[in-house]
Amino acid sequence: MHEDETDPSRREIDMAELTYRNATPADIATMIRLSHAGDARGKDTPPLDPTTLDDPRYRAAFDEITADASHRLVVAEKDGEVVGTLQISFIPGLPNFGMKRGLLENVHIRADQRGTGLGSQMVLWAVEQCREAGCGLVQLTSNKVRTDAHRFYEKLGFAKSHEGFKLRL
Repeated sequence: MHEDETDPSRREIDMAELTYRNATPADIATMIRLSHAGDARGKDTPPLDPTTLDDPRYRAAFDEITADASHRLVVAEKDGEVVGTLQISFIPGLPNFGMKRGLLENVHIRADQRGTGLGSQMVLWAVEQCREAGCGLVQLTSNKVRTDAHRFYEKLGFAKSHEGFKLRL
């Protein structure tokens, strides 16, 4: 069997529908809207207050992330319109002989594009970026209540291998 047929992260997918680029400050509001729409609380999520989209803390965070070459904020476009976003971080580590890890964070595809295969294209593109950066592993976290997202990631070859913990400060 060909390697691409057994490893979901290496399977061939027609990537022609999406284009990817590093996000710009002009994308911040769209990225926040996408993130909010994917909030794990679903119907319990309060509506996004549009007056908060120009809060200077978003721009400060954007500038901090993009100033570090170990992090990328990416938007995915279809027909010139942003339909997805994610952050890729490259993390050096000592275990496994210094293996670098790729961390996918804030992965969101626009609600009207879910189920079309575009989310799969975006994540597999991000996995390839990690591979090209020399990562030996790609990891992500997903809120426990997002069972549809869990099925999505498992379909792409991700395995539930660890229990995550968070401590709000």
